[in-house]
Amino acid sequence: MDSEFSERSWQSPDGLELYFRDYAGGDAGKVPVVCLHGLTRNSRDFDALAPHIAGLGHRVIVPDMRGRGQSAYAEDSMSYAVPTYIADVMALLKQEDVERFVSIGTSMGGLMTMLIAQFAPTRIAGAVINDIGPVVDPEGIDRIKTYLGKGGSYPTWMHAARSLEEVHGDSHPSFDTNDWIRMAKRSMTLCNNGRIAFDYDMKIADPFNDTDDNAVPPDLWPGFEALAGKPLVLVRGALSAILSEETLAEMQRRAPDADVVVVPNAGHAPTLDEPEVRSAVDALLGNL
Repeated sequence: MDSEFSERSWQSPDGLELYFRDYAGGDAGKVPVVCLHGLTRNSRDFDALAPHIAGLGHRVIVPDMRGRGQSAYAEDSMSYAVPTYIADVMALLKQEDVERFVSIGTSMGGLMTMLIAQFAPTRIAGAVINDIGPVVDPEGIDRIKTYLGKGGSYPTWMHAARSLEEVHGDSHPSFDTNDWIRMAKRSMTLCNNGRIAFDYDMKIADPFNDTDDNAVPPDLWPGFEALAGKPLVLVRGALSAILSEETLAEMQRRAPDADVVVVPNAGHAPTLDEPEVRSAVDALLGNL
């Protein structure tokens, strides 16, 4: 069966074999788009958005970060950190000869986008930052720690979906059963033993949980400000425990030309399949 994307690989600077989806697009004159997923997610999060963007002519590159999906797991769990992920992505861009791109980053992917913009501002032509900002709400961090790396497996997709709903139901109160099954199939995988489990290395929790609560977080505002003069879409779930209303307001103040989309009845994080988000992405790409 023909696929709408090709399945390809690249090697990380420390020798891991990593996986990415490559949607051809068809118009070599258009800026490529790179989609960067969240902490526990993978390239399947963009399985609706990516072909849509490719249909507009843009090549779309969607990697699985190390320890997720079809990418290799790292021996050193401390390499599960944003600077390492960025180094991995820069190696991918070098392999694919991509100098300038639009970044669509959900949560962790948004943090990566801001840091790339800070240290290599000419590389990013525009960005969509999904439910993350330079200040991360501590309540959201505490919530992530309650489920990150806990493991578990399920006999059927329905059981997996119900488990997701128990944990994340407050973030997506309008989801129906089909939505939860769709989310399960994006974030979990069928294992060799016939059970369904989360599609990431449980050790990605190690550096996250080892962070000293008293440590001073990096200042991400310079990275965000490096995006402020570019085509920019800021997405927030109205119920988000990660991106506060106050932080979003400050982002708007520093990037007054950004297109802001607040998704009702959504917490962390909007799927980017919502009609209002899709329209904003289309407008951003059309303005490049």
